[in-house]
Amino acid sequence: MPKQKTNKSAMKRFKLRKSGSIKRHKQGRRHILTKKSAKRKMHLRKATNMSKVDEKNVRTLMQA
Repeated sequence: MPKQKTNKSAMKRFKLRKSGSIKRHKQGRRHILTKKSAKRKMHLRKATNMSKVDEKNVRTLMQA
């Protein structure tokens, strides 16, 4: 049986933390930034944890 290939796009988007949680970036920071407040853009800069619901699917994509 062949090995499952790692999904390279998932590897680039997400990082695994030491605690085991998955780090992701927030959406909404690419374009149309003029109408967004400085406070909102500042909070979008920070990375956050993946939700527990989506974590299982992302782990499957990231495994080698």
